[in-house]
Amino acid sequence: MSKKKIEKEEEKVADTEIKEEKVETAEKQADENPLEKELNDTKDQLLRVTAEYANFRKRSEKEKSDSYQFAMANAVKELLGVVDNLERALANEKEDYEGLKKGVELTYNGLIASFEKLGVTAFGEVGEQFDPNYHNAVMHIDDDSLDTNVITDVFQKGYKINEKVVRPAMVKTAN
Repeated sequence: MSKKKIEKEEEKVADTEIKEEKVETAEKQADENPLEKELNDTKDQLLRVTAEYANFRKRSEKEKSDSYQFAMANAVKELLGVVDNLERALANEKEDYEGLKKGVELTYNGLIASFEKLGVTAFGEVGEQFDPNYHNAVMHIDDDSLDTNVITDVFQKGYKINEKVVRPAMVKTAN
């Protein structure tokens, strides 16, 4: 055994002996005074609850960290197919622009499908009602032929995960 292990074993034995002495002393005192026994029992319970809480906190932190890493791994896994398609497109040295366009469209569709699997949805379409919780109006026009607070142009789509907005849509509104 290494010196550190031996020292730890000796410390454990010493701690155990000290605890046993404390218990014996507490038992002797408890026999003498019932209030002392109750006080010692309460102290013991308090120490146990404190230790349980510390263990719970450590376990909760570890679970939180693990769940975050698991979620990130799943998100990256979903997007790796898109990265592979883009790498193939860049490696292709032919001047086939129609094929390149089709490949980009397929890659885009794959990315949107990956987003849907992850719970990410796009929003912000022409004709929708403007909602400041979901849209960022960067331009405004007055047009009597359109209703109030209607989106006329979308400069950048917005995205949300479930109901949490990741990025608001950048739009132009009317009236």
